[in-house]
Amino acid sequence: MPYSISADGLERHTAEELLRIEPWGPHAVRVRASSGTVDPAAPGALESPPPSPHVEVSVAEDGSARLVNGRLAVEALPDGRLRFLHAASGRELLADKTPYPHHPGPRVHAAGGRTEQHFEAYGGERLHGLGQHLHGLLDQKGCVIDLVQGNTVAAIPFLHSSRGYGLLWNNPATGRAELGTDTTRWVADAGGRVDYWITAGDTPAQILDAYTLATGRPPLLPEWASGFWQSKLRYRTQDELLAVARQYKERGLPLCVIVCDFFHWPAMGDWRFEASEWPDPAAMVAELSGLGVKLAVSVWPTVEPGSDTFDELRSAGCLVQDGSGGLLTYHWPSRSAEEPMRRMAYYDATNSHARAALWRRLSNNYLSAGVACFWLDACEPDLSRDVADRAVYAAGPAAEAANLYPLLHTRTVADGLRAAGEDRPLSLVRSAWAGSQKYGAALWSGDIPTTFDSLARQIRAGLNVAMSGVPWWNTDIGGFFGGDPDDPAYRELLIRWFQYGTFSPVMRLHGDRVPNHPAFSTDMTGGPNEVWSYGEQAYGILRDHLLLRERLRPYLTVLSEDAHRTGAPPMRPLFFDFPEDERAWDVDDQFLLGPDVLVAPVYQAGARTRPVYLPSGARWYDPATGHVLEGGTTSDTDAPLERIPAFVREGAAVAHALH
Repeated sequence: MPYSISADGLERHTAEELLRIEPWGPHAVRVRASSGTVDPAAPGALESPPPSPHVEVSVAEDGSARLVNGRLAVEALPDGRLRFLHAASGRELLADKTPYPHHPGPRVHAAGGRTEQHFEAYGGERLHGLGQHLHGLLDQKGCVIDLVQGNTVAAIPFLHSSRGYGLLWNNPATGRAELGTDTTRWVADAGGRVDYWITAGDTPAQILDAYTLATGRPPLLPEWASGFWQSKLRYRTQDELLAVARQYKERGLPLCVIVCDFFHWPAMGDWRFEASEWPDPAAMVAELSGLGVKLAVSVWPTVEPGSDTFDELRSAGCLVQDGSGGLLTYHWPSRSAEEPMRRMAYYDATNSHARAALWRRLSNNYLSAGVACFWLDACEPDLSRDVADRAVYAAGPAAEAANLYPLLHTRTVADGLRAAGEDRPLSLVRSAWAGSQKYGAALWSGDIPTTFDSLARQIRAGLNVAMSGVPWWNTDIGGFFGGDPDDPAYRELLIRWFQYGTFSPVMRLHGDRVPNHPAFSTDMTGGPNEVWSYGEQAYGILRDHLLLRERLRPYLTVLSEDAHRTGAPPMRPLFFDFPEDERAWDVDDQFLLGPDVLVAPVYQAGARTRPVYLPSGARWYDPATGHVLEGGTTSDTDAPLERIPAFVREGAAVAHALH
């Protein structure tokens, strides 16, 4: 069946499938296929296409067709297979899998709306992105990645390839990305459609530029957000939180944000302060503002029966339904004396009326008191997998639409803040999907262990988040689960993690420290977790790094502008700026902070040196020694407990900040 030229590109109709190929921004195309019709309103990360000024479309007599859009060329073969080429060189970037005999073609439309897309696999290809996964790998070739949100997992279906393309699987269904040796396969569990977007780029920067142009540029980072964030599990009262902020200022320590964690509310779904513990939020915010500190407040999507909003949301159909009948519920702690653990429902972030109802509460109860930074915790939403799979959202059953939840939850706050005049929305979030960056998502890596192995995994996870289009990422410095401030071994880990956090896009200290509360309950709290909680030696080192972070903030402002303009992530792998250096592609335990600062975290107990690879194409200044080293070399660098190795591109103005 031949292709036809449509107003939007190319189409091919057969008895089995409708295939559409259309330009979608410069150097990119969108491919959609269905066994029925292509639904133009199907949800995803692509809204209106950016302009595609240089498009050529042609159909040949042999039944093939060709579409050229900037750097990307598409060859559509007579049998329906597609090849994606670098337009100038003709080099194959990616192609549909040639099926084995008696196997289905590269696109599978199966029963129940399950779809598959099979691509060829290539030896030596390196694959990055796909959000946040704690497998400890930067190159994910050979991995099977579930496209399912979870605590410590942010499934963002954007893949960056060393072959010079980026691919977005534009389907919010649960599923998998299988990055095999013989096949790269994308699977959607439901929805009945294949929908992906692909771009060509000569550099990783060009690929991320095209991706964020198509899915949304991140807003500028608020000036206050580039400094140090103080948090713990949890400050229980207004007096306790203010005492910590005052002590930071009394000690002359920089502090930009302090966090009010969960259970500061009377009931889940009230979305307001418990008055007996937080008697005057406006006065608290005013005092913090006078100290130069912003307050961030935790918001959960959970709604408790008897809360301010439960009946309102239920009657309006704004709560998530259970495919087995009734409301989807899960056990969470409650202040109820009769039921300290209760079944609670969830507001439906995919329902526009539910989003409006949530924002009204946040605006009336928090924004009116001056709170404009929200911590959107547990926004997967936090459910066991068997329960999560039963969810039925306004946008469809979980198998078809679950990945929209964190995206639209973050949008709730971004839209509300923008309407209130805040043009730089930022929310701390635990899950994200494609396009979350345009709503000011500051993703963190969830509830992680307090070990050196955990720290090592964060390094790789953060770099893959960067290659997924989300510029603002962070970890709980020191890890979340435990950690004894009086244990010398843990103090060393905390110091090394704090040093890593100093160079992270967002610097936030958090965790449930010893002595831990014995039960998961509304009165739980963790042990001390301020920079003076770890002994005098640690305190001196941490204080020095707080001051270093302050000196880096002007540089971070420049990086924020770059991210806003081009999608370039502040934290990125070495190959981002040095794609011609083959060795840079293999380094997975160092990173660049912007184009000019190279950081080599220490993630082994007792280590006091570590090898550092310096990319070729630049010379590198070592602030610790004053020496300038040639690129393309490996330096065995001192890493005393007081610092981790950090180099500056020769001649870069940011060098003064590291002295």
